[in-house]
Amino acid sequence: MRTFPQQALLLPPLSFPCRWSVTDRLGGRREKGDLRLDSPCPGSPQCPMALVRRPARCFGRGAPSGRALAPGCWRPPAPLRPSEPPALSPEGLAQRHGSRRSLELTLPSAGDHLGPCWPAPARRSPSRALRCLGVPTASRFCVAGDRRALPVEKPPGVKGRTLILLDVNTKSPVRIISENFLSLQLDPSIIHDGWLDFLSSRRLVTLARGLAPAFLRFAGKRTDFLQFHNVKNPAKSRGGPGPDYYLKNYEDDIVRSDIALDKQKGCKIAQHPDIMLELQREKAAQMHLVLLKEQFSNTYSNLTLTARSLDKLYNFADCSGLHLIFALNALRRNPNNSWNSSNALSLLKYSASKKYNISWELGNEPNNYRTLMGRSVNGSQLGRDYTQLRSLLQLIRTYSRAHLYGPNIGRPRKNVVAFLEGFMKVAGGTVDAVTWQHYYIDGRVAKVTDFLKTRLLDTLSDQIRKIQKVVNTYTPGKKIWLEGVGMTSAGGMNNLSDSYAAGFLWLNTLGLLASQGIDVVVRHSFLDHGHNHLVDQNFNPLPDYWLSLLYKRLIGPKVLAIHVAGLQRKPRPGRVIRDKLRIYAHCTSYHNHNYVRGSITLYIINLHRSRKKIKLAGTLRDKIVHQYLLQPYGKDGLHSKSVQLNGQPLAMVDDGTLPELKPRPLRAGRTLVIPPLTMSFYVVKNVNALACRYR
Repeated sequence: MRTFPQQALLLPPLSFPCRWSVTDRLGGRREKGDLRLDSPCPGSPQCPMALVRRPARCFGRGAPSGRALAPGCWRPPAPLRPSEPPALSPEGLAQRHGSRRSLELTLPSAGDHLGPCWPAPARRSPSRALRCLGVPTASRFCVAGDRRALPVEKPPGVKGRTLILLDVNTKSPVRIISENFLSLQLDPSIIHDGWLDFLSSRRLVTLARGLAPAFLRFAGKRTDFLQFHNVKNPAKSRGGPGPDYYLKNYEDDIVRSDIALDKQKGCKIAQHPDIMLELQREKAAQMHLVLLKEQFSNTYSNLTLTARSLDKLYNFADCSGLHLIFALNALRRNPNNSWNSSNALSLLKYSASKKYNISWELGNEPNNYRTLMGRSVNGSQLGRDYTQLRSLLQLIRTYSRAHLYGPNIGRPRKNVVAFLEGFMKVAGGTVDAVTWQHYYIDGRVAKVTDFLKTRLLDTLSDQIRKIQKVVNTYTPGKKIWLEGVGMTSAGGMNNLSDSYAAGFLWLNTLGLLASQGIDVVVRHSFLDHGHNHLVDQNFNPLPDYWLSLLYKRLIGPKVLAIHVAGLQRKPRPGRVIRDKLRIYAHCTSYHNHNYVRGSITLYIINLHRSRKKIKLAGTLRDKIVHQYLLQPYGKDGLHSKSVQLNGQPLAMVDDGTLPELKPRPLRAGRTLVIPPLTMSFYVVKNVNALACRYR
């Protein structure tokens, strides 16, 4: 069997029969037929034929049948109209069975001449043949040397140009991630700017409930400047401008609100007056400048967490259906540089007395301690500190089996990888998951075009490989979390990191991490002083919140492999399709009762400035599809802070009610049309996928 290479070949004027075969890589079908190569053809002085074998960009249903009659000519099986040529060349065969199929020719001994053929142009150059065969569609092919496209019968269900044919492996998942895969973070700066007192707001609790189940990580840059004090009067210990700056009774209103909360049973929910929220926004704006100054100068002031503040934090997490993860201060050190656990022990005892169900961490980005405090802690020392914390937890009955996560390092550059290796040698078996964090770009210099760069979207892949290599070396199979992920660092940028454009990075991060087996991703932040948050200071959800809500409602923990025709030989989950069209597939969430088990959800990012078409194939063919198309709302375009779902703007109904996320049903077999610069979810109903039937 001879297989022609991926280039045009000019065959000499010989006369011999040959046999063609077409292999479909997706379905495994193999078709074959007879072909005769002769030269010269009747009516033409010489007819050298250009044969091309190339990765296909289109497909047809069924193989061409019939017999080739002379120099590379092939007779279609159906009768031809008088205006059509009597035969087509093997170049057309190669074009028709492109993309997922390969054309192979077997050259046996000479045989009989089979009849007349359609004369082809005398001049046939390989370059023209290649240009001719470059039409990437299923409905057109052409003869080598002739750029004119000849009509062929279109496969059933395909109208016009179908750019991508998509199928999903429904037999078994390639990854299974945590039910809490998409989780949230709160920065300790909410103590400084006063927002902690408003976590009992009905509106905030409603928004957080929409993203449950999830973890709530209380950590950030100020984790290692946090001190716990078991005092009950928050008005005397709160930092920042006092009541004289605003109204005399501002702090008293907070205290009265706290007293009212104490009288409630179960979930403690407050309805704060508008005047209190307005005063708080003024205070937060003033403190925002202070926090930014600390961040840019890298000098942070101490924060005090009172028992009352911890109660409010836990109440918010518990009412919202979130599991609290608390990061302890790791920069309290003894003279020998070991961890001083006295303050942490006080916090643990108070939490245990309240029977708070909390998981724990120690420190935040410990590889940067030299920059923060002028005192460095290496990976081995931090590993010993974690071992000390584990022993401390085992002494307290409530937390003897509590989960412990770490070391929450920064971007895995060379020195940080060495830090992680030292930590894993000592405490790899102590932690329940290995954590690190990632921010894509500096928020102070970001532009909207940065969020559309595929090179930026792919920076996370290299970090995942580095972390996985170290973890699998010391503790194979240990779970890995990405904690503290944000679209931009330095607090983000207004009208950019909190806009629709930031969603491209966020959704791609979710898809990429799930496909690579990262168990949990923690979004920084649910609510804070910067512009990386999901909810703004008016308690209005931003575009990334609605994107996260759709993800939670539609996406289950089982990740499926996708098969995309002609653009990859081996199916890989989340593989980049032509670089700017990214497709991921999961089993539909079991918590969504609108869909039966066995349904599949696709989510697609289109970074092209033109629409793209996707035809569902294989097990997804001819199934009813529900579309959830998320687009910017208003005249601001990609800078918009509002979004629309299938053309309807999204907004809360009231403080206690999220809107219904209504899909747009698409008829069975319809081609998916993806608008430019959009994100979308597609639920393929009633697939009865084996991988998705059971938990």
